[in-house]
Amino acid sequence: MPDQVLLLFAAGAGAGLMNAVAGGGSFLTFPALVFAGLPSVVANASSTVALVPATLASVWAYMTGTHRTGLVDIGGVPIGRIITTSVAGGLTGAILLLSTPSSLFDGIVPWLLLLASLVFAFGGRLSAWLRRHAHLGPAAVLPLQFGLGVYGGYFGGAVGIMTLAAWSLVTPHDLKTLNPTRMLTVAAMNGIAVAWFVGVGEVQWPQTLVVLAGGLVGGFLGGRLGQRLPQGVTRAVIMTVTAGMTLLFFRRAYF
Repeated sequence: MPDQVLLLFAAGAGAGLMNAVAGGGSFLTFPALVFAGLPSVVANASSTVALVPATLASVWAYMTGTHRTGLVDIGGVPIGRIITTSVAGGLTGAILLLSTPSSLFDGIVPWLLLLASLVFAFGGRLSAWLRRHAHLGPAAVLPLQFGLGVYGGYFGGAVGIMTLAAWSLVTPHDLKTLNPTRMLTVAAMNGIAVAWFVGVGEVQWPQTLVVLAGGLVGGFLGGRLGQRLPQGVTRAVIMTVTAGMTLLFFRRAYF
């Protein structure tokens, strides 16, 4: 039991750090909760609940740190409309998640992890190619954000990374400028999902609170470190984690 607590705390701390600098924290917390014995749907819901406070801690750290940056509009769409759309999408995804049997979700998870890994690895190149061949104006921003919200509420693995990849199609802002806005929109879509999960009783609180505590520590530290870490180092670490967890869950589901 002490080993399990240490594992969950460490997973939460690592996830908070990852989410603060680029995203992908649920690649640590979701597997940790599954290996702690929770059914996959409950583990996913509990992971979402645990990481929302860490995300908010990172937003606060970014906006109050020495190299502070504020919130920005996305593709000419005001941040308020982005947040509202994220909430609508997050609630839709949360309802869909709890309508999915765990046996079916176990088979879906590896493919969701693979999708998230590919988006992180090649999203920058894909975005650059799309920008050369197509232009997405303000009309595309809200439908894009709703889709991100649905994914965030349903699974959420690397939703922060997917958000940055999607936003690169509609805004010229760099990673560090977008990070506070990204984390706030992810907190919005996850926050409404959390309210739904808690309301219907799908959260295992003992394990969740341990992950939450670790996430707060990692999220705050990551909000400060994320302003200083080279993007190359950040990408290398997160790609290693995402690839390893994807392979692990393919093995768990199919072999």
